[in-house]
Amino acid sequence: MIILPAIDIQNGECVRLYRGDFATAHKVAEDPLVTAGSFYRDGARWIHMVDLDGARTGRRENAALFLKVADQSGLQVELGGGIRDRETLDYYLSHGISRCILGSAALKDPVLVREAAAAYGERIAVGIDARDGMVAAEGWLQVSQVSYIEMAKRMEDAGVRTLIFTDIAKDGMLSGPNLEQLSALQQAVSCRIIASGGIRELKDIQALKAMGIYGVICGKSLYSGTLKLREAVAAAGEPQEKDLDRFFRKDRLIPAVIQEASTGQVLMLAYMDKTSLRRTMETGTTWFWSRSRGEYWNKGATSGHYQKVVSITGDCDDDTLLVKVDQTGAACHTGSHSCFFQPLYPEIEEEHDR
Repeated sequence: MIILPAIDIQNGECVRLYRGDFATAHKVAEDPLVTAGSFYRDGARWIHMVDLDGARTGRRENAALFLKVADQSGLQVELGGGIRDRETLDYYLSHGISRCILGSAALKDPVLVREAAAAYGERIAVGIDARDGMVAAEGWLQVSQVSYIEMAKRMEDAGVRTLIFTDIAKDGMLSGPNLEQLSALQQAVSCRIIASGGIRELKDIQALKAMGIYGVICGKSLYSGTLKLREAVAAAGEPQEKDLDRFFRKDRLIPAVIQEASTGQVLMLAYMDKTSLRRTMETGTTWFWSRSRGEYWNKGATSGHYQKVVSITGDCDDDTLLVKVDQTGAACHTGSHSCFFQPLYPEIEEEHDR
């Protein structure tokens, strides 16, 4: 699970709101870049940022600040607020933002969502903000007649792989996350879920990790001191560089055996370097290095046959990985469920079967 410390920006300043009410905005830190740097030093590798001005106007109100954080903080930036058209999406994703969040646009422009998911894959997330179980939009100023579960299913059908769920009633209140609604969401769709709103203390992080939640956004709890970021990162099990280095002492690339978690069947063999391993851990789906093409590839990005990571284990020599996954569709490009379907000694298999 990943921890995403949050910085909301209004008029260029770091602020927090209570329950999405703009009238409650209050400053929580002096300098966004300095604050982001402190998050990095405490072990975070992602940061969740929101353009509150953009959420109200639908424009890139604080773009320069977000790009500066992406360029200088060492953190991957997940950004939402005012991203409602392809031009804005393309601008941010081509200027260093790692993941963009579609909120109001997801409700009102399903064509944009589908096109964005097809074009950018894992770099697109949809924010589902709910008040009393119904989706809110336009900076939480409008409440729709669409339930958060229905919205999640629509987004899954559109090809979205990551959902950020916020119970508005919990946001900024330090009252604990809405575990019941998050559990229902987990059961309703196969998307990765990032929990937002209500996080107070370490036990909340532990509860969400136990549920299998992909990520947790922490804001008010960090600024008020009820949660220590370094402890949250440790509890979430986020890998640090020193945890990954030992697998690449012998070679830049190591083999990764991909096994279906539910059946134990070996599905494929591919190769990872440290970057693809980190991407796999951060996104929750498998990434590999293609030796023939000389590029990174995300399994399922073209076919839709994603591998949702269940666990990753190193062998005794620290030079091979076993990755257990939930496989969507066929693992092999031939259409076979597993790449291993050509027996070399069929007579031995027949004897074993008898």
